[in-house]
Amino acid sequence: MLFQGRYDRARKLQKERMNGKERAFDDENLADKLEKNDTLALILSALMVFIPAALGVLAIVALIGYVFVIR
Repeated sequence: MLFQGRYDRARKLQKERMNGKERAFDDENLADKLEKNDTLALILSALMVFIPAALGVLAIVALIGYVFVIR
């Protein structure tokens, strides 16, 4: 990873400043904090955001292609 050394130093400094307090979400215990259907809810919400945006971009590209073919 680019800048891995800087990242490690920043994480070490952050842990020192927190004096051993636990963060709200660590990557190691993220699965323990999720509830039963949280994964499904995250997937569905991502689809609800990205699919309309992708369809909009596809519609714009199709419209541009249509204009070039008709003229």
